[in-house]
Amino acid sequence: MKDDQRFKHESLQDSKTIATLLNALTNAISDGKIVMEDGNASLTMEPKGLLHLKLSASKEDNQNRLNIKISWQGETKIESGKNIKISGR
Repeated sequence: MKDDQRFKHESLQDSKTIATLLNALTNAISDGKIVMEDGNASLTMEPKGLLHLKLSASKEDNQNRLNIKISWQGETKIESGKNIKISGR
Protein backbone atom coordinates (compact mmCIF):
# COMPACT_ATOMS: atom_id res chain seq x y z
CA MET A 1 0.00 0.00 0.00
CA LYS A 2 1.43 3.33 -1.06
CA ASP A 3 1.28 6.20 1.45
CA ASP A 4 2.52 9.18 -0.61
CA GLN A 5 1.97 12.63 0.82
CA ARG A 6 3.29 15.94 -0.44
CA PHE A 7 3.41 19.48 0.85
CA LYS A 8 4.53 22.47 -1.20
CA HIS A 9 4.50 26.12 -0.27
CA GLU A 10 5.85 29.06 -2.24
CA SER A 11 5.66 32.74 -1.28
CA LEU A 12 7.63 35.96 -1.03
CA GLN A 13 8.88 36.69 2.50
CA ASP A 14 11.38 39.09 4.02
CA SER A 15 14.65 37.70 5.40
CA LYS A 16 13.53 38.03 9.04
CA THR A 17 10.39 35.95 8.41
CA ILE A 18 12.42 33.29 6.58
CA ALA A 19 14.89 33.18 9.49
CA THR A 20 11.96 32.66 11.87
CA LEU A 21 10.64 29.80 9.71
CA LEU A 22 14.09 28.19 9.49
CA ASN A 23 14.48 28.44 13.29
CA ALA A 24 11.09 26.75 13.72
CA LEU A 25 12.21 24.04 11.30
CA THR A 26 15.46 23.40 13.16
CA ASN A 27 13.56 23.16 16.46
CA ALA A 28 11.09 20.74 14.89
CA ILE A 29 13.92 18.56 13.55
CA SER A 30 15.54 18.54 17.03
CA ASP A 31 12.20 17.57 18.58
CA GLY A 32 11.76 14.75 16.06
CA LYS A 33 8.46 15.97 14.65
CA ILE A 34 7.92 18.42 11.80
CA VAL A 35 4.40 19.71 11.12
CA MET A 36 4.06 21.91 8.03
CA GLU A 37 0.77 23.53 7.18
CA ASP A 38 -0.73 26.40 5.28
CA GLY A 39 -4.29 27.17 4.20
CA ASN A 40 -4.20 24.45 1.53
CA ALA A 41 -2.45 21.42 3.02
CA SER A 42 -0.56 19.95 5.95
CA LEU A 43 2.07 17.25 6.42
CA THR A 44 3.66 15.70 9.50
CA MET A 45 7.09 14.06 9.34
CA GLU A 46 9.19 12.38 12.03
CA PRO A 47 12.93 12.57 11.31
CA LYS A 48 14.94 9.91 13.16
CA GLY A 49 18.50 8.66 13.04
CA LEU A 50 20.98 10.10 10.57
CA LEU A 51 19.60 12.54 8.02
CA HIS A 52 21.14 13.30 4.63
CA LEU A 53 21.90 17.02 4.17
CA LYS A 54 22.53 18.60 0.77
CA LEU A 55 23.37 22.31 0.48
CA SER A 56 24.00 24.17 -2.74
CA ALA A 57 24.41 27.86 -3.45
CA SER A 58 25.03 29.94 -6.55
CA LYS A 59 25.37 33.54 -7.68
CA GLU A 60 24.83 34.24 -11.36
CA ASP A 61 24.40 37.78 -12.64
CA ASN A 62 21.77 39.25 -10.28
CA GLN A 63 20.24 35.87 -9.33
CA ASN A 64 21.17 34.36 -5.94
CA ARG A 65 20.04 30.87 -4.97
CA LEU A 66 20.36 28.77 -1.82
CA ASN A 67 18.93 25.24 -1.76
CA ILE A 68 18.62 23.13 1.36
CA LYS A 69 17.59 19.48 1.06
CA ILE A 70 17.19 17.15 4.04
CA SER A 71 16.13 13.54 3.54
CA TRP A 72 15.96 10.29 5.49
CA GLN A 73 14.54 6.79 5.25
CA GLY A 74 13.22 5.22 8.42
CA GLU A 75 16.05 3.57 10.31
CA THR A 76 18.60 3.46 7.47
CA LYS A 77 22.16 3.32 8.77
CA ILE A 78 24.49 5.75 6.98
CA GLU A 79 28.07 6.68 7.71
CA SER A 80 28.34 10.31 8.82
CA GLY A 81 29.99 12.63 6.30
CA LYS A 82 32.22 15.66 6.40
CA ASN A 83 31.62 18.40 8.95
CA ILE A 84 30.09 21.61 7.66
CA LYS A 85 30.11 25.08 9.18
CA ILE A 86 27.59 27.84 8.45
CA SER A 87 27.99 31.36 9.75
CA GLY A 88 26.53 34.78 9.17
CA ARG A 89 29.83 36.59 9.37
